[in-house]
Amino acid sequence: MSPGVPADALSLVAARAKGITVWSEIELASRFLRGKLIGITGANGKTTTSSLVAHILRSAGLPTILAGNIGTPLIACVEDSSEDTWTVAELSSFQLELTDKFRPHIAAFLNLSPDHLDRHRTMEAYGAAKAKIFANQSSEDFAVLNADDAATLPYAPQGPAVYWFSRTGAVEWGAFLHGEEIVFLRDGQAQSILRVEDIPLVGTHNLENVLAAVAITLLAGVGAEVIASAIKTFAGVEHRLEFVAEVGGVRYYNDSKATNVDATQKALESFDGRVIVILGGKDKDSDYRTLRKELRHRTVRALLIGAAAEKIASQVAGSVALEMVGTLERAVERAEHIARPGDIVLLAPACASFDQFENYEHRGRIFKDLVHKLAERASAVSQSAARRQGGR
Repeated sequence: MSPGVPADALSLVAARAKGITVWSEIELASRFLRGKLIGITGANGKTTTSSLVAHILRSAGLPTILAGNIGTPLIACVEDSSEDTWTVAELSSFQLELTDKFRPHIAAFLNLSPDHLDRHRTMEAYGAAKAKIFANQSSEDFAVLNADDAATLPYAPQGPAVYWFSRTGAVEWGAFLHGEEIVFLRDGQAQSILRVEDIPLVGTHNLENVLAAVAITLLAGVGAEVIASAIKTFAGVEHRLEFVAEVGGVRYYNDSKATNVDATQKALESFDGRVIVILGGKDKDSDYRTLRKELRHRTVRALLIGAAAEKIASQVAGSVALEMVGTLERAVERAEHIARPGDIVLLAPACASFDQFENYEHRGRIFKDLVHKLAERASAVSQSAARRQGGR
């Protein structure tokens, strides 16, 4: 079944009632994949972490496939896999909830925050679906979890060896931040990996992603020097706090992948100074009130688009100046008018994209196109002014 089909869809309920097995696509693929499988799930950060892990493995010269929720179906990679292959799979709760014997050699559960409650209905069901990533692991496998994320702690499994990552304190087994340095501790032996200043990604949430990737790739057998070198050259992920352009002293960032409230909050935390944020899209039964603090302290205007605009406005009213603009095109126009040099314009919608776009990638590409057109117009105006000045 497609991940977009709910597990309790009537046709699937009827199939199971007749004794028909219902699997997700990753379950089928995993039965034929060769080599080692790394599975990465979480409410946020799984795309960046999966991409970084694949980048590190490739930098180590290991045959690597990156697939799953990130875009390429896992089943499409079966024929390309071999006994030497490392397959890195980004995994959603939708994919994991209907697995049976799915078993990653290394499984990571990055964090848990409210998302997809329109589908799973409760946080307990959402967390349980993601925790199925550990269900079939044995003592020969590894589980990686976030020691700083209280919501994931109850899901730490019993079967595999458990490793942790933390940016707030030391862990006995895993990766953590010691001063301004990332350290990995195993069997009582501490190993320095790299300094925080050498990480090219913006934001504390990306520091967590790097810590997770360090733990995962060390467990996969990659050397510390290779890991450090690969992290330094990692360019980031499209649509994830992606710098687009600077126009008239205003910097534009595309975080279209911020499809839930927690991701938007982390995006806002990544910037100091004046931020104009674009919010809205298709609501996923989210609570936007948790954004009030960051909106009050970091933003000067919230431009609201899409079907969720009125709900967002009702829940964050009083924390920031709000403007209902309807469409992304109009939001970029208003942002250009409002922003002054030194400001940040941030697309971080906190919503799904399906009310106005094909997916978050489509939304991000449209935003980038609009910003690039702004830059082209600004450049044309500047050149015209320069020609007029030169003719005097």
